[in-house]
Amino acid sequence: MRRTSRETELSARRITRRGLLLGGAQLAFAGVLGARMRYMQVEQADEFRLLAEENRISIRFIPPTRGRIFDRNGRVIAENEPTYRIILVPEDAEDVQDVIARVSQLVELEEGDLNRALTSINPRRPFDPVTIADRVSWADISRVAANAPALPGISTEVGQSRVYPQSELYAHVAGYVAKVNDRNLSRYEDPPAVLNLPGFQFGQVGIESKYEDLLRGKAGVKRVEVNSANRVMRELDRREGSTGADLQLTVDTDLQDYILARLGEESASVVVMDLENGDLKAIASAPSYDPNKFVHGISTADYALLRDNDHRPQASKTVQDAYPPGSTFKMVTALAGLDAGLISPEDTVYCPGHMEVGGRKFHCWKRSGHGNMNLEQSLRHSCDVYYYDLALKVGIERIAAMARRLGLGETHGVPMSAVTSGLVPDKAWKLRKHKQEWVIGDSVNASIGQGFVLTSPMQLAVMMARIATGRDISPRLVKRIGDVDTPLRGGTDLGLNPNHLRLIHRAMYSVSNNRRGTAYGSRIIADGMRMAGKTGTAQVSSTVVDNSAVPWEKRDHALFVNFAPWDNPKIAVSVVVEHGGGGSVAAAPIARDVTLQALYGGDPPLDAYPKKDRARVKALQARLSKEREERQALRSNRA
Repeated sequence: MRRTSRETELSARRITRRGLLLGGAQLAFAGVLGARMRYMQVEQADEFRLLAEENRISIRFIPPTRGRIFDRNGRVIAENEPTYRIILVPEDAEDVQDVIARVSQLVELEEGDLNRALTSINPRRPFDPVTIADRVSWADISRVAANAPALPGISTEVGQSRVYPQSELYAHVAGYVAKVNDRNLSRYEDPPAVLNLPGFQFGQVGIESKYEDLLRGKAGVKRVEVNSANRVMRELDRREGSTGADLQLTVDTDLQDYILARLGEESASVVVMDLENGDLKAIASAPSYDPNKFVHGISTADYALLRDNDHRPQASKTVQDAYPPGSTFKMVTALAGLDAGLISPEDTVYCPGHMEVGGRKFHCWKRSGHGNMNLEQSLRHSCDVYYYDLALKVGIERIAAMARRLGLGETHGVPMSAVTSGLVPDKAWKLRKHKQEWVIGDSVNASIGQGFVLTSPMQLAVMMARIATGRDISPRLVKRIGDVDTPLRGGTDLGLNPNHLRLIHRAMYSVSNNRRGTAYGSRIIADGMRMAGKTGTAQVSSTVVDNSAVPWEKRDHALFVNFAPWDNPKIAVSVVVEHGGGGSVAAAPIARDVTLQALYGGDPPLDAYPKKDRARVKALQARLSKEREERQALRSNRA
């Protein structure tokens, strides 16, 4: 059937409209597609370029070089040495166990190292690198590098590791570093990313810990091009980080070495303080240990030897331990009485060997008594009864205030680990701590440095420095950070009556130089070098009468404090010998030898000692010199 012309015309119009609609739709789609392509290629070009580059570029941190530590004369205490390690990135390894097995065919791997590596893999952060072998040889590194295509996820790295060339001399002062642990990370709300680098070392104790952020420096960044197997093809660019700050301490290595040699097998501590600026010229605890053993993980056997030693070699006794100061505290009680105007130098107290207070007998160390004692005599003979009587007049509040004025009961900001503040008790403290009222017997005990009173060897040295100078000298351990000297603290006048200080100086001088003084046997006879000192004995058990008749751990602690020269003070010294017995026997001889060594800057002439001591001292100097040479040779070999 033929269509009419009208029907043909209508059909043509319908087709044209449909074509226009279809063509318009196609044109609109092409326009949208073009616009989208333009948006992606032009406006989002940078974003897609970054995404593309991230597929072939890896951003990696460059560990910073840790700052070094020196003594006051520029001798190295802590430095860095190159070390080679093998690294595994679990995310990039096809099969971790298989890859490690291949590496073990090339390099001898310790089972303990492998177990630590496997346990340290964090499934939540598989991109964190893990060290599977540290301190390997260059030959091992070369074999691994040559077989790199067959070891996905494995890379080699040249790093740095801490080393302590003075070994045990500064273990308690500088401390040591070790691999980052959870305790280290907990110091930060948002830990720096560099701490996740394999084998990264972090200060654990001592100066290394206290100045971690300064010593660590800032990490650098490098961009490397990697292939599909994550093998590094080339380095594109790098931005170097900054080296950690170097630290210079105030300590003198020769003096520190001498002190540790002089202490020998004793469990003891010595602090030597410069009275001009408060610099700690020596701060030694014995016995010590080799911090190098901790850097890469100490063995179980080595750690057991330290842990089970009853002389506690890991304890920093100079600042960490607090002891009853014993009779070294008597200068505090005496100055409290003088400052309050409650006694005069001529006032005497009769000592029959004991004093009865509140129905209880408080004995003097000399059971037969000292007779009539004035202030100077009481210190020279260390008469306890004189101070029992003085405590009743002065009271604990004045005694405590004077103790704090002289530097007891505070940490002084010394950047070492576990620094104790000691204890200067008073009425409020006892009520708060023990929920009990203060009684007069507490004051009597405190007057001779027993009872609740506790002090560290550091605090005793500060006490001596302030008594010697009348200034509020504070200790300084870090002399310089980078090129900037650290500020001195304190040094202002304490406001003590100079006449009272002179009385105490003369009395302490008689302790060491009067024939009846408790430290006369350890005197210095060289002109211009004589010392003023005070012996002390801190009771460990109230039932012990004869120290030689009981085991070592139940014997009294021996103490001695001094400054020298007595008429022109330059240094203050404190010595504590744990369970040493009497201060005059165990601590005073050590203090005398250390004082002379510090004043002369080396072995003093024999004529600085009394004639009767010279043969013994000569033999001692020869032995100590030989021991120091042997230790220095051993340290050189380790280095």
